[in-house]
Amino acid sequence: MNTEKVTARRLTAEEISGLGVQDAIFVPAGTSGLPLDCYAPAFLTEPGKNFEGGSFAARTVFGEEIHVLPDNAEEVGIWIADKAGEEIEVLQSAGVLLNLALFVPGGSKESLEALYSAARDAFGAGVVQRWSEEVVAVPDVKVDLYEEPARARKNANGQNRDRRALDIYPTRVRFLEPSEGWKFIVEPHKEIVDDTPTI
Repeated sequence: MNTEKVTARRLTAEEISGLGVQDAIFVPAGTSGLPLDCYAPAFLTEPGKNFEGGSFAARTVFGEEIHVLPDNAEEVGIWIADKAGEEIEVLQSAGVLLNLALFVPGGSKESLEALYSAARDAFGAGVVQRWSEEVVAVPDVKVDLYEEPARARKNANGQNRDRRALDIYPTRVRFLEPSEGWKFIVEPHKEIVDDTPTI
């Protein structure tokens, strides 16, 4: 576990109320519900003045959301970098986790093993790991992906549609998320034919 020593001081609830979402803070570190004995860099999920009650929500740079009661003496609280403070241990971001979905034409076991071996050769055998593997036969077809309001009026004739992506493979749709308040519509791909007369 890579950590670094940072000089910081603990904030009161009143001080946190004056922070915005761009202000860098440190909150108790944890991953997948497992608390760690150090801190993680984080940002408030919304400006401090918007929180009611004593609890503040922050999202760490590792994607974990944490709720903290800063004035509770039993909790470690929220900290901010300050040269006049004390030393705390802060978890470092040591790398990037890539979630990959690979489409392998005629995907045989040998071709998958070749991909895995090439990745291990490029990044190191101890770095590249297969966390989960799902081998699914995928038809080599394309679809059109649209977004439309989640509560669209009936018989709106698709006028509110916003073309999100063209020529996308169906398996990739699983890894995309629609905009807030919108939903995805997946349709068979239709080539756009431009029948504008030309001279």
